[in-house]
Amino acid sequence: MTDLFSLAGRRALVTGANAGIGRAIAVTLAGQGAHVICAGRRDCDETLAEIAAAGGAGEGLRLDFADPMAARDVFSGAGIDILVNNAGIIRRADSVDFTEADWDEVVDVNMKAVFFTTQAFGRELIGRGRPGAVVSIASLLSFQGGIRVPSYTASKHGVAGLTKILANEWAAHGITVNAVAPGYIATANTEALRDDPERSRAILERIPAGRWGAPEDIGGTVAFLCSHAARYMTGAVINVDGGWLAR
Repeated sequence: MTDLFSLAGRRALVTGANAGIGRAIAVTLAGQGAHVICAGRRDCDETLAEIAAAGGAGEGLRLDFADPMAARDVFSGAGIDILVNNAGIIRRADSVDFTEADWDEVVDVNMKAVFFTTQAFGRELIGRGRPGAVVSIASLLSFQGGIRVPSYTASKHGVAGLTKILANEWAAHGITVNAVAPGYIATANTEALRDDPERSRAILERIPAGRWGAPEDIGGTVAFLCSHAARYMTGAVINVDGGWLAR
């Protein structure tokens, strides 16, 4: 194979592709030749415009993972062989004050929807005898505890666990299942941290790279995991964090 990293001829679904990390992933996959279905609870028009401007191909799909079963009928006959589970939300409060509603909302989107979306994808590929790739977006809080984000931490530990069990079950079917754990990336989810001078300074002092990550820093790793170059990688949770965990 002359180009181990090409995604030409592949069809990818990226959830939460309307902004931030999801948008960067969608644009990167399209740049490697994939036809990218950009799913979001809001329109992905800006993402699709960026893909088109770079000569790529894509389409939009409205999915709101407040319903964890939102993607149950998406994969049948669609020819999708790459799934990127990126959609996620976060709620912040001291653990002693954390509400059941905030717990359920985060776990439904970040973990329950990830499992049932991936289940629907796997059923389709296994039923048709086709290989494929799953990449879920985990977090540094798949490894650490964090502060004031109990449901987010639990859900991202869950994503790491689901990655491993599905990798074990589906490797024999030619389906790789991996996760990427971003470090501190400049997105809406980290805006509260970046706006807090003390927290932002403490975070930057620990990152050997000395900066907040950009969403584009995640796209290349995801594209690699979807490519033929990563055909023997499965069950991995890869941190892309500027060196945070090594510190």
